[in-house]
Amino acid sequence: MTALKPERIIRICALFLLILILGSAFAGWLAPQPYDRVELSDRLERPSSKHWLGTDELGRDIWSRMLHGGRVSLLVSLAVVGLSSVIGAGLGSISGYAGGWTDEGIMRLGDLLLAFPGILLAIGLMAVLGPGLGNVVLALAIIGWVSFARLSRSMTLKIRELEFVLASRNLGASTPRILIHHILPNLLPALSVQLSFSFAGMILAESALSFLGLGVQPPQPSWGNMLSEGKNHLLDAPHLTVFPGMAIFLSVLAFNLLGDALRDKLDPRLKSIL
Repeated sequence: MTALKPERIIRICALFLLILILGSAFAGWLAPQPYDRVELSDRLERPSSKHWLGTDELGRDIWSRMLHGGRVSLLVSLAVVGLSSVIGAGLGSISGYAGGWTDEGIMRLGDLLLAFPGILLAIGLMAVLGPGLGNVVLALAIIGWVSFARLSRSMTLKIRELEFVLASRNLGASTPRILIHHILPNLLPALSVQLSFSFAGMILAESALSFLGLGVQPPQPSWGNMLSEGKNHLLDAPHLTVFPGMAIFLSVLAFNLLGDALRDKLDPRLKSIL
């Protein structure tokens, strides 16, 4: 049995993620009823033609809550990854290009953050900041920029010694111009791979915080707090946890497979091996 080519994996994962993004973006139109509509007469119903994925303990439609929960998870991940990548790529490229005390200061700060388990540090920050969507983004971005900074720094150390960068420097180009026009564009292939992996990690992190009650607060649904609400009904109503759990699993899997395929596609050394 032959393995799927990176191009096919990219197309499959991109199609799945596009469907997920569109479903979440248009949740208001696709959801059969409001995500917070309580109908106690329909509580804990199993999947049926009326409620495609069943209902929770308050009679709220799981399908509607899944769509709106996906919007929250994706928006948080997008905001965190966007903020982390901009800060991390900027600091990493400055660190690698400048060297000296600038490099030491930025990298030691990153090492300090990496000394703590990421999810525990996020839990500690949320305990200080308090629950809420904005605080989730801030807490995850504080720990998320380090991976982008380390990757950008390692790439910058190589790129700054290339001929076109040395020529620009000898012609009198300023450091900001070299970083913006020569360093950062050459970081994009590697950063695109890191972006995909980071999306997967941030979906898991947001779900974990919401599961613990530190993220998005009810009645606003997210896949994490839906899992938390359903954990007391694992035996009598397993659909409360199966469907949001599958959404998290498939989303994380798609982003990870996309990242692997992009790495295989963009890394010339892996191309030669394959």
